[in-house]
Amino acid sequence: MSYDIIFLLEEPSIENVLKEILPKIIPDEISDRLIPHQGKQDLAKSIPKKIRAFQFNPATKFVIVHDQDSHDCTKLKSELLEICQNAGNKNILIRIVCHELESWFLGDLVAVETAYGLKPESLSQKQNQTKFRNPDRLNSAKEELRKLVSEYYPGTHSRMIAPYLSLTENKSRSFQVFLDGIKKVIN
Repeated sequence: MSYDIIFLLEEPSIENVLKEILPKIIPDEISDRLIPHQGKQDLAKSIPKKIRAFQFNPATKFVIVHDQDSHDCTKLKSELLEICQNAGNKNILIRIVCHELESWFLGDLVAVETAYGLKPESLSQKQNQTKFRNPDRLNSAKEELRKLVSEYYPGTHSRMIAPYLSLTENKSRSFQVFLDGIKKVIN
């Protein structure tokens, strides 16, 4: 089958999020496919194979979504771009989640609050605290989220939070850059 956009994802939890937000921004007439991987190494090995497998349709666009973690963002993006170029495709959108997916959740504490059925404003009032105004600066957003919601578990709970993420009010800059990139790809 031919797809207009193929998303190569570092991990399944980002797939959970994109399954919720992409239908809100990608028109029905554009076909897309999400391909999650089991971490950074799996993704890096898979990129050339996927690019070659789908090159029968030169109009197919690729989007790679990868956590920054402790990497230098610019260097990581360059490394991923080099893998793509060596596989024969230079027209790929690479988006780095700063520092990890949980930054996107901390950028929208109303979504977290709603997902867990917490008392209104129990978390959302913290959104104006320095660390939550710019959650991409947190080195361990996952740990910060666990401090707020002790039962948080990435694999399953990303499904709980994703439906409530605001596409306009999220304080995570990497979330907004991701959305802007997708809008450019579909236009």
